[in-house]
Amino acid sequence: MKHLERSHILTRIIEAKANRLQVAKMRVPEPIVKRMAETAKAVPSFKAALEQPQRLRIIAEVKKASPSRGVLKADLDPAKQASAYREAGAHAISVVTEEDFFQGDLGWVGTISEASKLPVLRKDFVYEPFQVYETRAAGASAILFIVAMLQPAELKELITLAHHLKMDALVEVHDETELGEALEAGAAIIGVNNRDLKTFNVDLQTSLRLSKLIPDDRLFVVESGIQSKADIDLLLDAGADAFLIGEHFLTSADPASAIRGLL
Repeated sequence: MKHLERSHILTRIIEAKANRLQVAKMRVPEPIVKRMAETAKAVPSFKAALEQPQRLRIIAEVKKASPSRGVLKADLDPAKQASAYREAGAHAISVVTEEDFFQGDLGWVGTISEASKLPVLRKDFVYEPFQVYETRAAGASAILFIVAMLQPAELKELITLAHHLKMDALVEVHDETELGEALEAGAAIIGVNNRDLKTFNVDLQTSLRLSKLIPDDRLFVVESGIQSKADIDLLLDAGADAFLIGEHFLTSADPASAIRGLL
């Protein structure tokens, strides 16, 4: 992993994740998780969902809490939320499974996949192969890799493993340097996160700036900060292929109507 400042939020999350991983490996050893992943049933393609002919494609997120906003939906029902997203026209569903800072659960991947029949992206803080195997075993169609926390060689290894397991990889970047590393590692789907991981400030200019550097043969996903149809139109004109939206939907009294409003 990359060296991060002690005060960096990623440092604290990764420390908590390391403890969780120790327990997970004792509960189900890696050879068994690997076998489960390699024999898991087929899942719908995340990449194909983002290549559908519509101009606007939405990845709707299931997330119970966040470090910046606290609990977003105390009574979150992952299956019910996912079904509402599907009925409103979402193309895929993202689920945040990190336990300590986001109050997620890896088991939600299978629950959401079954309830929605849509491709499911597992969002977590992934830095070793065991996590890729457990993601595929859980029923995910895609997995998130965050360039800010991974060395270039690690990123390339994890992307290759995900593809071997027939999962797509959403590779998240925050600036020009990280984008260069993602492209060098062979990322086919680039997620530009408009949220600064140090300050938690959100700035859509990040996506607008980096959009000029993303090759046409890669899919460009905008993450964080989408609040209105005007934001969508601005970024579509900049070349965005899809939008990953969570808090706007989760804090809405009627998530389905919120999706339809953007569509």
